[in-house]
Parts: sequence; C-alpha cells; structure tokens
Amino acid sequence: MKFISTRDGNEAVSVSEAIQRGLAPDGGLYIPQKLPALAIGAFEGLESDREIAARLLEPFFVGDVLAGQLASICEDTYGFPVPLRDVGDSTKVLELFHGPTAAFKDVGAAFLAASLERLEANAEQPLTILVATSGDTGAAVAAAFDGRSGCEVMVLYPRGRVSKRQEKLLTCWGDNVTSLRVRGDFDDCQRMVKSAFADPWWRNNRRLSSANSINAGRLLPQMTYYASASLRIWRESGKKPDFVVPTGNAGNVLACLYAREMGLPIGRVVMATNENRPITQYLKTGEWKTFETKQTLASAMDVGDPSNFERVLYHWPDVDALRQQVSAVTVSDDTIRDTIRRGLEEWGQIWDPHTACAIVAREALESELAVVVSTAHPAKFPDIVEPLVEREVPIPEQMAEMMTRPKSVTEIESTLEAMMGIEKG
Repeated sequence: MKFISTRDGNEAVSVSEAIQRGLAPDGGLYIPQKLPALAIGAFEGLESDREIAARLLEPFFVGDVLAGQLASICEDTYGFPVPLRDVGDSTKVLELFHGPTAAFKDVGAAFLAASLERLEANAEQPLTILVATSGDTGAAVAAAFDGRSGCEVMVLYPRGRVSKRQEKLLTCWGDNVTSLRVRGDFDDCQRMVKSAFADPWWRNNRRLSSANSINAGRLLPQMTYYASASLRIWRESGKKPDFVVPTGNAGNVLACLYAREMGLPIGRVVMATNENRPITQYLKTGEWKTFETKQTLASAMDVGDPSNFERVLYHWPDVDALRQQVSAVTVSDDTIRDTIRRGLEEWGQIWDPHTACAIVAREALESELAVVVSTAHPAKFPDIVEPLVEREVPIPEQMAEMMTRPKSVTEIESTLEAMMGIEKG
C-alpha cells in the first residue's frame, strides 16, 4: 500500500514515510492510493477494538517496516473502553471520551505516538512534531508523546478560544512538550504549522512532522471507532446504522467515510457543525469557500478552513457525488444551549457542546437506527454546561489528576517568526 499527495499523485510513499513526514513536500495531504476492500466476514471472531483495528489497518501496512509491529502498536493504542450506549428513540451514543484527555482524539494520538516512537528509535536527531489545536487535539497529542523518546512536540493553541480545563490539559506536560498560546484563532495556528513545513530554515534545521489529523497516522486509526461500533450493531441486528459526527477539521468524519468505503456496515453519514459554515455552504452551493473563524460554544469545531476537506474534495471532487456520501447540519449557539439544557430530561444525558450539535442533527434525521458520536466529556466545559444543567459535572479521574499539575506555557504573536524565536531559543 502506497500513499500519495492530494496535490501531486506522482510520488508514492509508504505508510511509515507518510506518518513520519506528516505533510507532503508539496503541501498536500497524504492519502492511500486506493482504499482496500474488506468483507464483513474478515472480522469474524474479532471482538476487541485492538483486534478489529489490527485487521482493519493491516492492508495499509503490508510490506511496511512497521508491518510486524502493527499488533503491538494497536495493543498500546486501544487501552480504554469505548462504550456504545442505548439512549432510546432508536439512538445509540458512541462515547469516545474515556481516554487520557477525555476526548476522541486520544486514540489517533496514541497510535501516532506508538508508531513514531518505534520509527524514531535509532534516529540521531529527534523528530519535531508541530500541532495546531482548537482545544482537544493538542492535549491528546501532548499526553500521547509525553516522555517518549525520539520526539519533541510543539503545541499551538488560540488565546481565549479554549476552556480553562482544556488549557490546563494543553499546558501540564514534561520537557519534550512546548505549549504556545497564540494571539489569534485556530486557523492562524494551523497556518503557522503549514508555513513551517514550507520554510527553508525549518526544513534545514529540524526534522518535521505533524500530529494534526492532516497526519495519516492520526486519521487511519480513527476508522476503528466506526468499524467496531457498526460491527457490534450488525452482529446484533443485521442493520447498518447511520452515524452523526460532530465535525470541525473534518478528520473524524473522513475516517467514518473511509470505513464505509472499505466495506463496513455503515449507513448514512451526517456531519454536525457549529456556526462555522465552510462545509455546509459547500454542500449547499457547490462552491468551496473558506471563512473567518467564528468563536462558538463548540470551540473544538471552530474552524473556518478545515484542512481535511482537501482529502474529501480529492476523493469526491464533484459536489453532487459528495452529497450522495454525506450531509451536514449547522447548529447555532442558542440551539446548543437549549439541547444541553433539556438533555437530562429528554435523553437522560449531560451533553458537551459538540455532542449537543450531533444530537440536534440526530433529532432532525429520520433513521431506523442512528449512532451519535460523543467526542468530549462535558466536564471539559464546566462554564458552559453546569449553569445549563444546574448541577456540577464530575471530573473524570484521569482528568482530575492532570488538573493538579503545574502549568507551563509561552504566549506569542500569530507569526512564523514568533514561533521560530521560541524554537531557536
């Protein structure tokens, strides 16, 4: 299996090379030359997420230097539960927030870290991993790489655009993690990361990779959520569930689309977005246009220029074809508030703002069986959630421990020069 750039398909690289580089030299994103097909029967007898992941990802690693270590990488990655809870009204909730930082990105980050630690075991110079975050990605990456050899991490997040608890999770790590609070928005952080990859000084003086979902090592393991959940439902009922996915940078929903393309029993896919509208506008008008990022209650989805949509447009360049693959719903802050407020009474659940977006989309969807993807624990957003539900939301045990750690962060302007000043020290 080889990977090519979304911008120039002439150079094909292995999955390990795609993971190490993060971004293609031409600025494009790595995608598989062709998605492998797997029959449902290929997963017969496999029950755990790590077993399903190893089988699902095996075709991507055939002939790769990591092929013989894939099972152990999956063993390292899938170490926490992913409950699929029935909440009534033909709806199940897939809880992806039981990892170290209480967000869905813990799995992709852990897989990437486990892969790179093996690939970098004998490297003379450490790999510098750049990651822009709108809230959850940076914390998951920092947790996954904290204390690992062979890699240094630089996390960029927008000042005033993350919750206090999110910021704590972004800034409580060890010596190989540098946290930078950027005077700008997420798109500024993302632009700085992409600029570093194109800058001669960074290319000549650092070995760079990225841990955003632009990295194939983050994207591929996220398919496991959808493979495992859909197989559980298929085995129980013979039904292909619809999935409703909170969507910002579009990596998580692309993982769902990839899993369905590979043959997993997945029905319709719906993206639930906040008031940042590039994706919904494209599906409506057929014209791709980026927007200035709008700050919303669902902060991890505050993205005006979603990077992974470049992959989506590569696979489905015709808007009518894409409309057959996926739909999208825009959810306002007022609607998020209302959904959180009535969550306990109507669903028996306390929703975080991102899952609340998905619940709104689910309520508008006529579906025999739908899975709502819950991407973050509500305790990460106490200032928003607790006044609406009129009660305290208990902090998960793993998060509570991190809240006690000392904070280390440097604030910079939203320029590559400012980031370079930190790196040169």
